Amino acid sequence: MPRTLDDSMKGAKKSISGHCLCGAVRYELSGPLGELHACHCAQCRRQSGQQVISTHVKRSQFSLTEERGLKWYRSSQGAKRGFCAECGSSLFWDDGGDEVYISAGSLNQPTGLTLARHIFVDEKADYYEIDDDLPKFANYDRPLGSD
Repeated sequence: MPRTLDDSMKGAKKSISGHCLCGAVRYELSGPLGELHACHCAQCRRQSGQQVISTHVKRSQFSLTEERGLKWYRSSQGAKRGFCAECGSSLFWDDGGDEVYISAGSLNQPTGLTLARHIFVDEKADYYEIDDDLPKFANYDRPLGSD
């Protein structure tokens, strides 16, 4: 079972922060984090150079503490991607819903989180294999091979 922020931070303050490489974008998360997933979709791959591992938090539990470098790119009709215009770090994915997705690599350590699943596996690049036993999904929530 994946660990949430609540599991990993028992007895400590229940928040975690993160930032881009240069610090021009900083944020704080005050609630339980969703499970980590590796997204293998073409858009994530093109934005980051590889799959993106991210978590999510309720929008009400997400706050920017520094946003001078934050730039948003509308990557599709349904979502936009936040990145630092100064250092190029990929940080956020936002579809306007109740949750904001955060790049796990931008979280300050320790997180206590572990990878829970792979999504958009049908779109993965041909130059690597997924060799673990974690659940794999054709899109966000349709198990691979469940056509």
